[in-house]
Amino acid sequence: MELKRVVITGLGAITPIGNNLEDYWNALKEGKSGAAPITQFDASKFKTQFACEVKGYDPNEHFDRKEVRKLDLFSQYAMVSTDEAMIDSKIDLESVDVDRFGVIWGAGIGGLKTFQEECTAFANGDGTPRFNPFFIPKMIADIAPGHISIKYGLRGPNFTTVSACASSTNAIIDAFTYIRLGRMDLCITGGSEAAVCEAGIGGFNALQALSKRNDDPATASRPFDAERDGFVLGDGGGALILEEYEHAKARGAKIYAEVIGSGLSADAHHMTAPHPDGLGARNVMKNAIEDAGISPTDIDYINVHGTSTPLGDVAEAKAIKEVFGEHAYSLNISSTKSMTGHLLGAAGAIESIASVLAVANDIVPPTINHFNDDADFDPKLNFTFNKAQERTVRAALSNTFGFGGHNASVIFKKI
Repeated sequence: MELKRVVITGLGAITPIGNNLEDYWNALKEGKSGAAPITQFDASKFKTQFACEVKGYDPNEHFDRKEVRKLDLFSQYAMVSTDEAMIDSKIDLESVDVDRFGVIWGAGIGGLKTFQEECTAFANGDGTPRFNPFFIPKMIADIAPGHISIKYGLRGPNFTTVSACASSTNAIIDAFTYIRLGRMDLCITGGSEAAVCEAGIGGFNALQALSKRNDDPATASRPFDAERDGFVLGDGGGALILEEYEHAKARGAKIYAEVIGSGLSADAHHMTAPHPDGLGARNVMKNAIEDAGISPTDIDYINVHGTSTPLGDVAEAKAIKEVFGEHAYSLNISSTKSMTGHLLGAAGAIESIASVLAVANDIVPPTINHFNDDADFDPKLNFTFNKAQERTVRAALSNTFGFGGHNASVIFKKI
């Protein structure tokens, strides 16, 4: 069968470095860090006392009081970023087939803060169960696309992908696949997460996964630096409108880029650590390139998973050299997590948006906070350290890897 072409016609973002798409992109270009001391709770007794929180966010500016009670923060971020993407896309819901308009969303955890609050209240009580009637529907990871479909009356495929930090890239890939196969015309996709709470910080501290650079949070996320010591937890969300190409052309839509290929793989190695030789990362990038029907030399930019962990950064760099060979030295590589922190299940969404905007604007956002070279990395690789670079970006590949060995990559191309 002939596969349909899939393009991106709308974007929306709420991130630790910008509460809308324009501010997010400008902050990426400027190399702005979103890491700062935690404000949502007293973190003074935690090993890590900082995070990449969304700043200046007031739910009452977006929802009425009754809605706020029903929506965990991760669902709020989903709705806010989707609203922006829908406005950006200029879709007239009266003129499209809502039965062929889906919502596929990613979340690695879902309503962690809601779960923590409800269980804490019960534990501190007299043992009488007095749970909020919205406890379960606020917490479950699949509720965000449900709320989105209800608001817009969309009756196409509707579900959540959960694959840890690869969740929203998996969502984008599923949306791409459904449209490609002719089962949908349009899809709202992306992901959101809100894990900056006592349980989130404490849990990742117990895993020894987070940076502990409490004296200087803004420089704590330092992918590919010799002194990297873990990732910085972040909150937020990102939404993309994927649309069948002819459908988009017929309505005169603005097109940012085309989605041309995707890859999936598993490390089959360890619960939290990457394969030391980057085997899963190698396979997922190869799979995406083969699916796109292009050569590795057609890729100009890789938005890497690049979490700022001692093992993960090394494994990914090894995989890039193996997949791209000599062309690896012609690539721009950058980790935007150096600015946004790690948004877990929403990472793939905001990093795909960064990749799409790099393709659309021919600007590669930097990997900030590079101070010391690490002998484990080939010095000839261009990690776009500390400053954005202008270049023609014909195609960009975005990587996301999750606990459990889940790997997902997607490729965006100029149109």
